[in-house]
This record gives sequence, C-alpha cells and structure tokens, in this order.
Amino acid sequence: MTRRVRRFSGGVYDLRYHVVWCPKYRRPVLGGQVAARLEELIRAKAAEHDWEIIALEVMPDHVHLSVKAHTKDSPSRIANQFKGFTSRVLREEFPHLRSRLPTLWSSSYFVATVGAVSQDTVRRYIDTQWERPWKKGGEGA
Repeated sequence: MTRRVRRFSGGVYDLRYHVVWCPKYRRPVLGGQVAARLEELIRAKAAEHDWEIIALEVMPDHVHLSVKAHTKDSPSRIANQFKGFTSRVLREEFPHLRSRLPTLWSSSYFVATVGAVSQDTVRRYIDTQWERPWKKGGEGA
C-alpha cells in the first residue's frame, strides 16, 4: 500500500482516525433504510469537509468509521460533525427514531489515531537519529 500524504503551505501530513459511536442506550435502530441513509449522510459530510473515508461500517447498534482528516480538524470536531448532522437529518426523515429515543446518538464516542507505522518504529526512529549517516560527520540534516 502506498502512503498518500496531504500537503499544505505549512507542511505535510497523514492523519487518520478510527471513530466509533452508538445510538442512545445502544439500541439496534440502524438497519435497513436507516443504515443506507446514514451511510449516504456520512459520505456527504465527509465530502463537505474534504475528509477521505477509508472504511465505513454501519452495524445495527454502532458505527465504525476510518477517516483521513486535515490538521485543522480535531478528532472531537470530526465525531461531532458526523453525529450532529446525521442525528438531525435521520430524525427528520425517520419519525420512529424520535419516538423511540430522546436523542439518536449517545453523548460519547471512541476515537483513536491510526498510524502508518507502529509506536515502536517511531520510537526507534527518534532514538537512533544520531546514528544516521549524514549526522555522523557533524553536518546538519
């Protein structure tokens, strides 16, 4: 797999997040047409913010999303953008979601960074900086 980085005037980055969220009380309400519409809405919100969806799976009682985002977007903002937008639209389009749940989504979510290399690899790279061939002669990088 080739690593695709994004560039901007101040640098280069590759930020990926794994985000998981659940309906209130973890009720299994994300099936059929609701699941299909939820997937459409998540893809639309990602396109609006120029976030790249790596993987998306809508389960009956939770959502798994792997998304590549920009440096300006915090993980909490990403989760809240998806949750807020999808809740409003789904509850408008599917009235049974309003009658069964006080709010569509639980207030919590899980988010983790997804790196292209392991923490051990990064640590080893940092710890061995002075062992690089171009550093041994005392020259700058």
